[in-house]
Amino acid sequence: MSITLNNITKSYKKVTAVENISFEVKQGELFGLIGPDGAGKTTLFRILTTLLFADKGEATVAGFDVVKDYKEIRKSVGYMPGRFSLYQDLTVEENLEFFATIFGTTIEENYDLIKDIYVQIEPFKNRRAGKLSGGMKQKLALSCALIHKPKVLFLDEPTTGVDPVSRKEFWDMLKRLNDKGITTLVSTPYMDEASLCDRIALIQGGKILKIDTPSNIISQHEKQIFNVGAKEMSKLISDLKEFPDNESVYAFGEFVHYTHSNPRFSTNHLEKFLLERGHLNVSIEPTPPGIEDVFMDLAGTKQIKAEGK
Repeated sequence: MSITLNNITKSYKKVTAVENISFEVKQGELFGLIGPDGAGKTTLFRILTTLLFADKGEATVAGFDVVKDYKEIRKSVGYMPGRFSLYQDLTVEENLEFFATIFGTTIEENYDLIKDIYVQIEPFKNRRAGKLSGGMKQKLALSCALIHKPKVLFLDEPTTGVDPVSRKEFWDMLKRLNDKGITTLVSTPYMDEASLCDRIALIQGGKILKIDTPSNIISQHEKQIFNVGAKEMSKLISDLKEFPDNESVYAFGEFVHYTHSNPRFSTNHLEKFLLERGHLNVSIEPTPPGIEDVFMDLAGTKQIKAEGK
């Protein structure tokens, strides 16, 4: 295994950031850590990249212990933090040369690994990093993380704040790196990116909710979801929460995703209820679940258990 975690726990004073986290990432796998801000993703990344000590538990990266072998890990991994952390006053080329020198290599030595990315930023090689667009900064940061040919790549929310086109290009690049045998652990709050990973771990409140392939996670979701639409979204959400036996109600694009707990649920009854509340252009259609639906269901179940209901 390229990455192993066994009961990793970390607290900041009275706040538990991650609790008893255990999972493994296989060699050459593109593994996604999926969850919202504050879920514990960055804490795990800092522990695995030897920037932070866990309070409890053990972890290895590329066969090295994160505490005993921290020097070897730092030579073996590439790390792209959530915030752009390169030298903004240096040019694109100067940043690459700087990171290559730190790891005792050259741009030319490992150019084959970054060439598909670098050709896109090479026209701007003399531009200061701070003057690049969000997508170009992202490509430069990835190139710097790869310049020493790491065994494992850590990408902490790399597409946050990046336009949709650049996001797609970035994931295409990750797939190509995956094909070259580099193990990648990537975190993201974007549920739509989960389907692009080989396997994912859904995380919320410092705890793992589920680990599996995206397709398996979706296929195991048994609750029927309905797309409910009407003219006034906020009023629609409020009224759906008052419909008897509602189980979950949350906005999903231009619709509301709705599930119920009554086995005798009827869309006709729901439509009548909404029309009586004065809603216009009411539509109710079954829809297949996605990763976000599964996450909302699991996170809701976890909250109920925590409250002892």
